[in-house]
Amino acid sequence: MSPNPLIRADQSALLVIDVQERLLSHVHGWQRMLGHIDWLVQVAQRLDVPVAATEQYPKGIGHTHAQVAERLPAGATAEKLHFSCVAGNCLPGLPGMDRLQVVVCGIEAHVCVLQTVLELAAAGKQVFVVAEAIGSRDPEHKVLALERMRANGVTLVCREMVAFEWLGQSGTAQFRDISQNFLK
Repeated sequence: MSPNPLIRADQSALLVIDVQERLLSHVHGWQRMLGHIDWLVQVAQRLDVPVAATEQYPKGIGHTHAQVAERLPAGATAEKLHFSCVAGNCLPGLPGMDRLQVVVCGIEAHVCVLQTVLELAAAGKQVFVVAEAIGSRDPEHKVLALERMRANGVTLVCREMVAFEWLGQSGTAQFRDISQNFLK
């Protein structure tokens, strides 16, 4: 039996990769991307989907942008030196990283995001990259990263796909909450 192709709230976690203050402002379209990431974090938390974050060499690049960091619970962020979160072994112990499905957003698309998602997929995880919630300094680098991800079995999605698949159905209190507060 093959894995469910839909993103399930009870089987997935959201991974926010390296959305750090000193690098973020150099990413193409960063304000819009940051808004999408913040939106995903809030929706995940409303639907009890675990959220984890990583920081690449925070001593040099700074910590997670305050807009996102303020929403993360204690113990949900790990530091790393490897570009890949998998190679850096920083995911074990983070919220939800034992789940089968990982929804990914963050920066940079062609470095840390790419290396992490390729290794997550190679390790047997179902990986969903939220295309409008990743970025690179050069927009062409993001395009190349998305092409490579798709070619290696990573599923590309938009934020609304994630939210609607996490919800699964309408007519519930959760659907009304998400619909009224996030689907405008």
